[in-house]
Amino acid sequence: MNAHDQLNFTLLEIRELDVNYGGIKALKNINLKIDKGEVVTLIGANGAGKTTTLRAISKIVNPQSGDIIYSGRNITRRQTHELVKLGIAHCPEGRRVLARQTVYDNLLLGAYIRSNQAEIKADIQRQFELFPRLAQRRNQLAGTLSGGEQQMLAIARALMSKPQLLLLDEPSLGLAPAIVREIFSIIENLRATGVTILLVEQNANLALQIADRGYVLEAGAITLTGAASALISDERVKKAYLG
Repeated sequence: MNAHDQLNFTLLEIRELDVNYGGIKALKNINLKIDKGEVVTLIGANGAGKTTTLRAISKIVNPQSGDIIYSGRNITRRQTHELVKLGIAHCPEGRRVLARQTVYDNLLLGAYIRSNQAEIKADIQRQFELFPRLAQRRNQLAGTLSGGEQQMLAIARALMSKPQLLLLDEPSLGLAPAIVREIFSIIENLRATGVTILLVEQNANLALQIADRGYVLEAGAITLTGAASALISDERVKKAYLG
C-alpha cells in the first residue's frame, strides 16, 4: 500500500444497513464510509437513527440486513467484545461511568483487553495529560464528578482500549458551553493523534466545524451527505439544524 492509498484507506464501510425495533424501521438502507484519520459526523433530529447507527456498529443492536466492513473484514456478525479487540471503542450517550469506582479504576477497566501492565500505566498517564482534571481527581469516585468531568472520563476510558475507531455519542449533551468547547478541543486533539472518529452530536454547527464530512439522517434514512464545509453552508441544513 503506497502513501496515497494509506491516506485514503477506508476504515469503516456500512452497506445497505437495516435495523428494526419491533415493527418500526429504525434504519433504512444506510450506506456510509469513514476513511482512516477522518472525523465524520451524523446529524439529525432526535429519533432520526443516529444513536442506533452507532449501536449497530458496536453490536449493541443487531441489524436485520446489510453489512458492516471494518478494516477490510466483515464484522456484521461479530460480538461486541470481539470488536473492542479489533480496535473499535464506543463512548455511549449518557457517559455510563462506573459511579462507585474511582477515576483511576474506571481507566483500568477501559484497558481490560490488554495485559501489559507497564503500557497500561503509561497510557493512564497519557490520559491524565490529555485530561488534567481527571489527574486531579484520580482517586475520586466517578459518581461524584461533574457532568463535564464524567464525559472526559468516558472518553478517556474508551481510549484505554487503544482504538483505531472511536464511536462518540452526544459528548456535549447537558454540558455548559465552556465545557463543550473544552470537550471539542480534546476531540480535535484526538484526530491529530490518528484516531478516526464517528461523531453523533446534537450541536450540528459545532460538529460540522470540526468534522471532515457529514451525513444527515432523517427518519432512519440518509438524506444528504458531503464535506462538512459544504453541509454547514447548505440552506437545507441551515434551516433544519443550524438555527
